[in-house]
Amino acid sequence: AGYICFTGSTPTGRLIARGCADRLIGCSLELGGKNPFLVLRDADLERAAEGAVRASFSNAGQLCVSMERMFVADQVYDRFVERFVSRTEAMSLGASLDWGVDMGSLISQAQLDTVVRHVEDAVAKGARVLTGGKARPDLAPYFFEPTILEGVTPQMTCFGEETFGPVVSLYRFHDEADAIARANAGEYGLNASIYSQDGARARAIARAIKCGTVNVNEAFGATFASIDSPMGGMRESGMGRRQGSEGIHRYTESQSVATQRLIRFAPMLGMSDATYAKVMTANLRLMKKLGRA
Repeated sequence: AGYICFTGSTPTGRLIARGCADRLIGCSLELGGKNPFLVLRDADLERAAEGAVRASFSNAGQLCVSMERMFVADQVYDRFVERFVSRTEAMSLGASLDWGVDMGSLISQAQLDTVVRHVEDAVAKGARVLTGGKARPDLAPYFFEPTILEGVTPQMTCFGEETFGPVVSLYRFHDEADAIARANAGEYGLNASIYSQDGARARAIARAIKCGTVNVNEAFGATFASIDSPMGGMRESGMGRRQGSEGIHRYTESQSVATQRLIRFAPMLGMSDATYAKVMTANLRLMKKLGRA
């Protein structure tokens, strides 16, 4: 292979990057994330709660762009949480492929074990489960309930480590500077979401968040569906971009082919260096006037 495009975990991405370096070939890596979801004080809370459900629990949280950290303004925290929990508890759960199921199963026993470990560790260290929190083998062997946690602290595994499952942690923030600092904390920088009715304000905050994509008033679909826009991560979330022109150019290598015309790079036979210098100077001045140099 002349180029590697990989989507997966950060540890595996590092191994691929080392292998590509040894072979002197390029690579683009879309890796892990601990994506932040910001609800500003002027957000449409119904819309934000609906987006939060999709952001956290689509594909049982097994999306690289899923949200695992939610930062909510003090002024609207309680009202948002009430709506978010209510919508989560109203979800239809099941392993069926039929229409009407809102969330399905995790992919493997190993992934279920990771989710259980993260939740049990958080609860043992003082986190509160607002809804969910349990495996559901009655629905499917690897099923875990959509889970909302509160009171998650840095001592807990799920605070900074990617869960990659239907688990999200809620936090209050006091002002926009606090929200931005919290969103940028940690090693990752893949995706973010901001809910606000002030578009200019949301975009200003988006520019301050160190991640590859930011969605305003949407969970992850706005950037993912913008096929002409590049998509990828910063920091531990990867390198390179997919989609758009950058997503095509990464598979190509540029080549320069030039044909020399008119002016030679050496004096003609019998021409002195001084005369050649005058000829070159005059030619370059003419080319500059013609816009060719």
